[in-house]
Amino acid sequence: MPLSPDDLLARLRERGIAYKLTEHEAVLTVEAMMAVCGDIAGAHTKNLFLRDGKKTYFLLTLRHDAQVDLKAFRAVLGARGGLSFASPEALRELLGVESGAVSPLAALNAAPGSVRVFLQDSLLDATRINIHPLVSTRTLSLVPADLVAVLRAEGHEPTPVALPESAAA
Repeated sequence: MPLSPDDLLARLRERGIAYKLTEHEAVLTVEAMMAVCGDIAGAHTKNLFLRDGKKTYFLLTLRHDAQVDLKAFRAVLGARGGLSFASPEALRELLGVESGAVSPLAALNAAPGSVRVFLQDSLLDATRINIHPLVSTRTLSLVPADLVAVLRAEGHEPTPVALPESAAA
């Protein structure tokens, strides 16, 4: 059974992780998120749930305005074969969330090792990072080191990643 958003928040509190929570209307795109949540202090994100030709799954968290070139990300992520977006069914089955609610915290619903988690390196330098806590009607703002700590504690080692040159241009 996947964690509910409230279970997730309770788990963060149990681990002593401080966060700020903002409730808002559902946002399903980065554009909608920025219109509703753009005034929340911190780095805003977009999250991609991808799979390669060998059915390896990748959860990639980037700054909200990062350009995405899936071909360029293949080498960065160590993908084998083509890289594409995972299906909505895989999103529900592996991460326990719906489209629009993806965040690195969704990895807590996945078995350790079943999804490789990547965080854009510049997000780790931000004062705060803003992500969804398993639903698109809330935004969680927390210190990047706390995000990394909770992922590690749950068996998911996040890998920092720089944007590939073609995506950074």
